[in-house]
Amino acid sequence: MKYLDLRSDTVTMPTPDMRRAMMECDVGDDVYGDDPTVKRLEAMAAEAMGKEAALFVISGTMGNQVSIMTHTQYGNEIIAGAQSHIVRHECGAAARLSGVSYALADNSDTFIYAEDVRRLYREQNIHFPNTGLLCLENALCNGDVVPLDILYAACDAAHELNIPVHLDGARVFNAAIALGCEAKDITARCDSVSFCISKGLCAPVGALICGSGAFIEKARGMRKIVGGGARQAGVLAACGILAIDVMAKRLKADHDNARLLAEKLCALPDISVDMDKQKINMVFWKAANPKFSSGDFCKFMLVRGIKVSGSRGEAYRFAVHNDIKRVEIDTIIGHMSDYIQSIA
Repeated sequence: MKYLDLRSDTVTMPTPDMRRAMMECDVGDDVYGDDPTVKRLEAMAAEAMGKEAALFVISGTMGNQVSIMTHTQYGNEIIAGAQSHIVRHECGAAARLSGVSYALADNSDTFIYAEDVRRLYREQNIHFPNTGLLCLENALCNGDVVPLDILYAACDAAHELNIPVHLDGARVFNAAIALGCEAKDITARCDSVSFCISKGLCAPVGALICGSGAFIEKARGMRKIVGGGARQAGVLAACGILAIDVMAKRLKADHDNARLLAEKLCALPDISVDMDKQKINMVFWKAANPKFSSGDFCKFMLVRGIKVSGSRGEAYRFAVHNDIKRVEIDTIIGHMSDYIQSIA
C-alpha cells in the first residue's frame, strides 16, 4: 500500500536520478580526503552558503553538535532559543558532547533579538560561565522564518561581544524562498551554518556544515570524535549534489501546496490555522473539538493510507514535500472531514 506521509519532510524518497547517481558516482575514502564526489558536494555547499569550506556529515543533529563542539570550550554557556531544535530535539547533546549549558531566549514569537543577545551575555565573573556561542535558527521549528534585519542585528550584537554565531539552517532553502532571497543572504553574518539535504530535498542521508577553512578543518576532527568519519561516502554525497542543484529549486511547489492545504484545513469545522505564520512547507493547525483525539485521529488516517503525527502540545503538524502531490490534498482533506463527522 502506498501511503501519503505527512509526518515530516524527512520521509521523502530518493528520486530516480539520485538512485542512478549513487550507482554511477566515483568514490574514495573520505576520511583520507579521497572521495571526489564528497569534495564536489562540499564545494557546492560552501558556494551556496557563501562560505570558504564545507564538511559532509550524516545528519542535521550531527551538523549542529559538531559545530557547537568546534566553536566552544568545555563549561561554556550558549545562547539559544527555548523552542529551537538544538534545545528541544537533540537529546541534550550539547551538554553531553560539548559540556555546555544553555542561556535561553524564550520570546512568544520564538525569534532571538539583539537585545536578547546582550541580555543573556555573561560578563566576566567568577560565578558565571563564559558565553561561548550564539545559536540561531532559520527557518524555525514552528514553520516561521526570521526576517533578515532581525537575524543580522542578533549576529551583529554577538560579534560586538566577540561571540561566534552558528545557524541551524536545516531548512535554509525553504527560508530563502519565504524571504525572497538567496540562502547565502541568510548566512552572510553567521560564522557557521548547518543545513540538511534530507529534509525536503529527497537525499536519503546527510547534512553539510559550512564556515571558514580553519573552522571546517577543526570540525573535521570533531566529526571523527563522534564517529562521523565515513569511508566511500560519495554514494550518499551524489544524492546531495542533486538535492542542492535540482531539488532545492522546486521547494516553492511544496510551499504553495502547504498553503493550499492550510486554506482547506481552515474550511473544516473546528480546525484553525494561523495563516500569518504559514511561510514554508509545514502546516501547524489546531482542533477545537474536545472529542478530537490525537491517537484515534492518527489510527483513523493510517487505515486510510495517510501517515500523520499526533499533536505537539496544542498543535498538529503536517509537512508537505516532493512525495505529496497537489491532487492528493483533496484526498487528505476528505478523510479528515470524515473523521470530524465521526466525532460530531
